[in-house]
Amino acid sequence: MNFSLSDRAREKVAAVRRFVRSELQPLEEEVEMGGRLDPAKAREIFEKSRDLGFYALNIPEKFGGGGLSGVEMSCVEMEMGQTSDILIRRAFGNVYEVLLACDDRQRDRWLLPTVRGERTCSIAMTEPGAGSDAAGIESKATPDGNGWILNGCKRPIGDGSFSDFFVVSARSEPVEGSRSISLFLVDKSTPGVTVGRDLPMMGNRGTSHVELFFKDVRLGPENLLGERGRGLGLLLSTIGRIRLFHIGSRAVGMARRVLAMMIDHANSRIQFGKPIGEFQMVQQMLADSAIELNGARLMVLDAAWETDQGMDPREKVSIVKVHAAETLGKIADRAVQIFGGSGYCKDLPIERIYRDARVMRIFDGTSEIHRGVIARGLMKNGVDVI
Repeated sequence: MNFSLSDRAREKVAAVRRFVRSELQPLEEEVEMGGRLDPAKAREIFEKSRDLGFYALNIPEKFGGGGLSGVEMSCVEMEMGQTSDILIRRAFGNVYEVLLACDDRQRDRWLLPTVRGERTCSIAMTEPGAGSDAAGIESKATPDGNGWILNGCKRPIGDGSFSDFFVVSARSEPVEGSRSISLFLVDKSTPGVTVGRDLPMMGNRGTSHVELFFKDVRLGPENLLGERGRGLGLLLSTIGRIRLFHIGSRAVGMARRVLAMMIDHANSRIQFGKPIGEFQMVQQMLADSAIELNGARLMVLDAAWETDQGMDPREKVSIVKVHAAETLGKIADRAVQIFGGSGYCKDLPIERIYRDARVMRIFDGTSEIHRGVIARGLMKNGVDVI
């Protein structure tokens, strides 16, 4: 097991770190106070990121991406995670691996423009009655000639108002279970597609989370992504990478930023004639945070390495998702406590991070669902799964 990075990858990680701190973090307060990222600034940070070679780092080089391995991508995502969700999306893009399933006919229309940043994509999977239960969707794609007619509702769909097209999961086969679901590439401009309201969220300000409605949307054979009836497995393979990198790695990155702020405050805040970092209760919060953060970081790298080896570490990815998300929540909570009244005030980013962290335990499968995945894996295959 080897987590070492090549010189090229180390340089990329350091460059992304500088970009996040110099270009993105200064925009956080503006986004938080205004509830949106100015389109001109969004375009500016996208162009800077693309010119520096930071866009679509997870996509193979033969398609124009950065071609980073899982371990390399984990380290880069830890740096990306040290800023707001909307700034990550606009600077580094949403180029999902599921688009690699595009065939030769689809590649020029869907995959390559997305890798170049000319088109934007969202995954439309979650429904009002189907969140963590990805197989429980009710949207239907009814066969019609050599195509389909799509009907259904998806919510909440992250970046839905910004995206040009969607990867939509829908039931297309007259059977039960996962073999009934197919994936479709659907342009937002297609007749019958409606973007509903932007759902007001507790955190992640600036990122849209919308309702999508599909009413008698006619799709041709060119809209089918991958094999008919095999969409769920294809989608879950991408969701697994999202759990590992977008949740696990980014949670580790943000937790690291918060812990650094806690350490600085513990050294500089004077109470009763000495820095609060000399009080044992504060020391315990710092030490516990460091222990949990280091464990989360190593879990991420371990699962990423196994992914690079062609393995399927699904239980480990679930462990990462639970532990990293909950570690960020605990460290953010301790930060509020250490900063006291200042930590509860919007003048500091601690309050925002505390709110943003909460959804990590819900998105892409709740902590409870992932604990079930871990337990079932253990009961079926024993402790060897970890």
